[in-house]
Amino acid sequence: MQPQTACLRTAKGWPTLADMSSPMAATGAAEERAVIEVEAFERAYRDTIAVSDLHFEVRPGQILGLVGPNGGGKTTTLRAIAGVIPPTRGTLRVAGHDVVKEPVAAKAQLGFVPDDPRLFDVLTVWEHLQFVASAYRVPDAAAQARRLLEQFDLAEHRDKLAAELSRGLRQKLAVCCAYLHAPPALLFDEPLTGLDPSGIRMMKSSVAERARNGAAVIISSHLLALVEDLCTHLLILHRGRRVFFGPMDRASAAFPGLAKDASLETVFFRAMEGL
Repeated sequence: MQPQTACLRTAKGWPTLADMSSPMAATGAAEERAVIEVEAFERAYRDTIAVSDLHFEVRPGQILGLVGPNGGGKTTTLRAIAGVIPPTRGTLRVAGHDVVKEPVAAKAQLGFVPDDPRLFDVLTVWEHLQFVASAYRVPDAAAQARRLLEQFDLAEHRDKLAAELSRGLRQKLAVCCAYLHAPPALLFDEPLTGLDPSGIRMMKSSVAERARNGAAVIISSHLLALVEDLCTHLLILHRGRRVFFGPMDRASAAFPGLAKDASLETVFFRAMEGL
């Protein structure tokens, strides 16, 4: 099966590291460009190719759902964009900054919530936010941190050590840390892990709000209902290769025989046929 593609709309560009005081502000007449750019990305582990010749981009206001079977290359792709692992080949850029050549500038414009967030067990909830504010030089950090704690129902837990938090509360704290410096790019790997129904609703609402305010978002998840409900665009990976990339509402048209209103589950399993 040949990879499918579709055109994406344009949007305003983003400020550089020098404008960290307002990273969510658009540059007005600046050059239009994607916030997250992946070009010819490949990642190999010895003789195993985890991701091969991957191309895609995410523009301001778009929420990209990254789906695929286990071992498809989803987490590898997110970790490479975040600068956790280097690409074997290819180029990855965040807000115009090459992740390999300008790692500090790229990471300054990024928030990453992995599937198992690693917190500092000896720091309190509030101390985590203070640490992030210091690292990213966030202006008026205390006020923003208090708003995030209220939004995610963490205010009553602000003086608890991370080691004392439940899995769901740890997830919420990781999201708050990712949001605090208002990055133009956000990456989530299975963001609903450990959350109760209230937390799930809160999480989905917050992602949609960030996108409305101009963030470019990638969500990797096996929960197809979440992706279908929240995402504007879709990327399907299988064995490290792109099967489909484009707007969510064009996914069904990419696979012959599917109804225009076919569910994402139907699209996904049709995409996997014969691979």
